[in-house]
Amino acid sequence: MPSDYLPILIFLMVATAFGIGALLIGEIFRLKRPYPEKLMPYESGNPPVGEPRQRFSIKFYIIAMLFVVFDVEAVFLYPWAVVFDKLGLYAFIEMVIFIVILLVGYIYAWKKEAFVWD
Repeated sequence: MPSDYLPILIFLMVATAFGIGALLIGEIFRLKRPYPEKLMPYESGNPPVGEPRQRFSIKFYIIAMLFVVFDVEAVFLYPWAVVFDKLGLYAFIEMVIFIVILLVGYIYAWKKEAFVWD
């Protein structure tokens, strides 16, 4: 039984050795020329402005949660669409209910002006 897992163990050891080796080779051979601009915090190519520990509006988190919800919808919708012809009417009704629930949530967020970014 344990001999069946030997290839997995070898694979993990090779993958770990490759990762550590790549990091070590990069550390040894990369150029090290630090200067003040290079050591500054990077903020999308712009000079950093303000404190790094500022509070974000709650709307930022609402938009993030909405993104996750609709991303999950896409994750469920794509495989369903691929095998749609094999699933039948029951699966179609389930997906319609799923989309209606998401649509209700979308309309609720729209009415609460979650998409308005001030």
